[in-house]
Amino acid sequence: MFKEFKEFAVKGNVIDLAVGVVIGGAFGKIVTSLVNDIIMPIIGALTGGVDFKYLKFVIKGSNGSKEALTVNYGNFIQNIIDFLIVSFSIFLFVRLINKFKKEKKAEVVKVEVKQSEEVLLLQEIRDLLKSKEV
Repeated sequence: MFKEFKEFAVKGNVIDLAVGVVIGGAFGKIVTSLVNDIIMPIIGALTGGVDFKYLKFVIKGSNGSKEALTVNYGNFIQNIIDFLIVSFSIFLFVRLINKFKKEKKAEVVKVEVKQSEEVLLLQEIRDLLKSKEV
């Protein structure tokens, strides 16, 4: 069983997936910081100082020891903005990768195949024979 697990864990796809998860986690922190520390304060300033984290509907007020029952829609709005920024960033990244792949394919296609002297000589002979047949 250990041998099978080792073969599975060492496969390229598993390692690529692990690297993607780690980079994705770090990227998520960067985007969360971008939203929380830069974008949301700007939106808050544009909306008159509203902090989205604290926007909520109070369904039932607090009763002494019981906390208030609330719907925290501001946090939901902030998570939607996070999602939109993350998905747009990933879209741009994938688009950039695809552009590089297309350019690399174009370079591969542009490489001319150098023919040997024998092949060139045979092509000349063929062309000469074709011209004599007419």
